[in-house]
Amino acid sequence: MALTILDPKTALLVVDLQKGIVGAPFIHPIGDVVLRACALVTAFRRLGLPVVLINVAGGAPGRTEQPRRHTGPFPDGFTEFVPELGQQPGDIVVTKRTRGAFASTDLKALLQARGVTQVVIAGVVTGTGVEETARQAYEGGFNVTLAVDAMTDVLPEAHDYSLRNVFPRLGETGSTQEIIALLDRVDRPQP
Repeated sequence: MALTILDPKTALLVVDLQKGIVGAPFIHPIGDVVLRACALVTAFRRLGLPVVLINVAGGAPGRTEQPRRHTGPFPDGFTEFVPELGQQPGDIVVTKRTRGAFASTDLKALLQARGVTQVVIAGVVTGTGVEETARQAYEGGFNVTLAVDAMTDVLPEAHDYSLRNVFPRLGETGSTQEIIALLDRVDRPQP
């Protein structure tokens, strides 16, 4: 579904743009993804809308067929956000220990307390952290928009599958510029 509307109380969720992850062999240049995520961050801050910076500092328990990438403690600085995001005191910071940002955190309550009804999601990795966060947001009752040019994956087939088959079932998709243009047209009640 093409991008049609953003609610007056929309929050930006930036998933896993952290020092310990951005060095992965992504299919799109990570610098471009970070640049677009930063453009969204700037637009949301300019409008006084919530910016949520999400990092990952663990994994869900349980057995898997594929070996886990990280076992044991993470290296120093692993969870630090990339400096380009320019973390601000007013940003909401959420540290997750599962793929999705809602399952192991109080993110839903934090957003609801601010009257948020919609989320825009950007970040990495498309087929895991971004997709799972989008699924959980949708299932939690939020309208979902995905900034498709502000995300990437290490697997082209996972990225493409999410964009083509999953995201249209969870919400609307659009480019960073389309989202920013729509943000600027939303009527917001004055405080």
